[in-house]
Amino acid sequence: MLDYPLLAALAAVIRTGSFEQAAQELHVTPSAVSQRVKQLEDRLGAVLVIRAQPCTATPAGSRLFRHVEDVGLLEHTLRADLAGIVPPDRSPTLRLAINADSLATWFIDVIAACDGLLFDLVLDDEDYSADWLRRGEVVAAITAQPGPVQGCNSTALGAQRYIASASPAYVERWFPNGVTVEAIATAPALTFNMKDDIQARWVQTVLGKRVPFPSHRLPSPQAFIAASLAGVGWGMNPEALAGEHIAAGRLVPLIPDTHVDVALYWQSSRVVAAAISDLNRAVLKASKDWLISGS
Repeated sequence: MLDYPLLAALAAVIRTGSFEQAAQELHVTPSAVSQRVKQLEDRLGAVLVIRAQPCTATPAGSRLFRHVEDVGLLEHTLRADLAGIVPPDRSPTLRLAINADSLATWFIDVIAACDGLLFDLVLDDEDYSADWLRRGEVVAAITAQPGPVQGCNSTALGAQRYIASASPAYVERWFPNGVTVEAIATAPALTFNMKDDIQARWVQTVLGKRVPFPSHRLPSPQAFIAASLAGVGWGMNPEALAGEHIAAGRLVPLIPDTHVDVALYWQSSRVVAAAISDLNRAVLKASKDWLISGS
């Protein structure tokens, strides 16, 4: 049987990143928190916290942390159902894995619609975010994977549309003869990070083969837009962010009427499905308002 006072200490350390802040949250001394975490580690025979600045969880610690957060979410729902009987407690924290472009465009609407919940967002590429669910480290994720992860429900949200675009001056300088193999091989591009291959996919689609190209790495959708406007490079900008700039002529598509649509799915744990029903509804509403139907 798991000892929940010990688990609460572990969760507080992982959530706050330090024994001192965990002690403040639990209204005990840092020594007491340390003793509880050590006692839990001794009982389980595994290290649960990497003691550093900040403290982070081991894989086993992450799984226990997710369990504690799930229990807290279920208890939050119970308190709402038994209002006036069970006293209120702190707002539960939902740890979700989402892609940066969703956060930069439509996911803030989801957070705004979920009053009484706190969010701990893990940013990862949509092709990799499902891995966080498989490891049990998040309760839900926005992912490009259509099939449900074990223990999860999967719902199609729509597609995020991306347009290869750059400033008019950049296009005039680097693509005077259009998008050719030679031009792509020399024109600086914009890439989010090492996992981002959407630019390469677009190049292969329009040129019929993969062409290596030089690229800046800018891990921010807003930086993508700013760099595109400044003539730093070309990139696959989300239509939701680039649309107004294209309409105003501040950005131009490299090839008119071409785009890449990335289908997105909402995968969430079945264990807490009832507890996160409001979140699920908010995700479906916001995605319907922002994403395009189909892929």
